[in-house]
Amino acid sequence: TMSPMEKKYPVIAGREKGPGPGRYGLPPTIGFVGHDFTKPTSPAYSFHGRMSDNMYCIDSSPGPQYHIDAKITRFGRDGTPAYSMLGRMKAEKLFQTPGPGAYSPEKAPPCNLQRRPPSYTMSSRTHYRGIDSVPAPNKYCLPPLMGPQVPNKPASASYTMSGSYSTGGPSVDLAKTPGPCRYNSTDPSVYLPRQPAFSMLGRHNLTRDGTKKPGPGTYNPEKVTVHKARAPAYSLGIRHSEFVTPLVVNVSD
Repeated sequence: TMSPMEKKYPVIAGREKGPGPGRYGLPPTIGFVGHDFTKPTSPAYSFHGRMSDNMYCIDSSPGPQYHIDAKITRFGRDGTPAYSMLGRMKAEKLFQTPGPGAYSPEKAPPCNLQRRPPSYTMSSRTHYRGIDSVPAPNKYCLPPLMGPQVPNKPASASYTMSGSYSTGGPSVDLAKTPGPCRYNSTDPSVYLPRQPAFSMLGRHNLTRDGTKKPGPGTYNPEKVTVHKARAPAYSLGIRHSEFVTPLVVNVSD
């Protein structure tokens, strides 16, 4: 029971929230069973269930154990001829026919007065000419075909490079004239506008005092309070009520 002194506040409509989307029983748009009839459906496919294990233990067919010859067709046996390679037959010992190499027709005498072509043979050196005064073919040498001294061939003009003269020639410096390197070239800055000149200085020496200088990470400028009342600090704002009406401003077109 509520006491008469207790103040009863009105119920805020924002606190009365409806059920979630799962409470509404709309027909699904996925699948085939119970599909929403207001939406188009695509063809559905399903996997067949697992077959019974009896097919592994009960053998109801002989399987591929019959061998059908490839020559047997549905019209009968194939009529193409077949060949096989047999072994070598044994030769009979009663009659052996000689091969073509057993004959020597060149040794046969001429028949019907036919002339035999000349035949030659290479024999060894004769014993009557053991010392031959005629030189061998490799003892002769033909004159070269390069140069102007070929006796039976026309030759073009030939040139040669003579040696240096000892006196009065170009290789002897009689006037004792100095070469180009003996003369000094004038600096272009003397008679032309001088261009800017740059030089590369050496590395500066570091200070040799014993004091240690702190690095940039040692300083904390965000904590300086010399010219500020205190260091800057940030905080999160208050949580606003979810029932406050937002500000709506009418914007003129």
